[in-house]
Amino acid sequence: MSKLSKEKLCIKSPSKINLHLEVIGKRDDGYHELAMIMQSLDLADFLEFEINREGLIKLNSDSINLSLSDDNLIIKSANILRKVSNKNLGANIFLRKNIPVGAGLAGGSSNAAATLIGLNKLWDLKLDYNTIFELSKSLGSDVPFFINGGCQLCFGRGEILENIHQNLDYGVLLVKNPNVSISTPETYKKYSLKYSHKYDVRNNVVENIRNDLRENGINRLGVENKSINIQNDLQRVVEKEDSSVKTALDLLSNLEDSLTFSMSGSGPTCYALFKNVHYANRALEHNYKIFKNKGFDLWVCKFINKGIEFI
Repeated sequence: MSKLSKEKLCIKSPSKINLHLEVIGKRDDGYHELAMIMQSLDLADFLEFEINREGLIKLNSDSINLSLSDDNLIIKSANILRKVSNKNLGANIFLRKNIPVGAGLAGGSSNAAATLIGLNKLWDLKLDYNTIFELSKSLGSDVPFFINGGCQLCFGRGEILENIHQNLDYGVLLVKNPNVSISTPETYKKYSLKYSHKYDVRNNVVENIRNDLRENGINRLGVENKSINIQNDLQRVVEKEDSSVKTALDLLSNLEDSLTFSMSGSGPTCYALFKNVHYANRALEHNYKIFKNKGFDLWVCKFINKGIEFI
């Protein structure tokens, strides 16, 4: 135990939005074949880690809307590391929650990645990047993205990643009804029921879609392009069934200086993009009462080129 870190570690665990989410079809393994662009945001949770000398994993949080039991991805991540290391190591973990739960912003996946990275250091396991990345894939489709974060193409079920080197400095206005959460698996089921007749996962079809996104995806988001169009296939289902999403999108469509708007992930969080944070803050200021009167919480944030970060 002498090699274990004696100090408390703190990690910044960012959120993400989808700048593109295309459902290509269903694979033989039951997962959906996807083509996505994901982007890290500076809206983040913070996790604190310190050694628990009793060999226990203890998780606490300032959020009352979060399970702290074994189904939490933080605890699952810790247990996977203990199994891999074959050591009965313990940790006290405190989660300061800023990313809304069940929002399509992948806060839980980000926390899982943060736990892998944080406990690897706290416990002095010395697991290399490839090992951490492989473990992250077993925890969820969005977890691998957060190891590096930034802006990435995400293929397969989300675990095949390719970095996009971009210098977009967009400001983002996020809106979400705090009383609404949406099940991602249920949303995919509903999408499949309605659109499975369009599925085509033949290798050449999948590769053509990937190549199109590689070549044109980020170019469609250039700030000089005044007609940016964000594709989110799941939005086609959710906005028809969830009134909060429909209302949010209607309000965002009327914002001055907005470059585009969309739902993130499986929702219900929606967002508008602006040339920079200044314009996003101005939109928040001018429309705050309108959104609040409709029951929405709002955040202004920006794109970042990082994933999990020690602070």
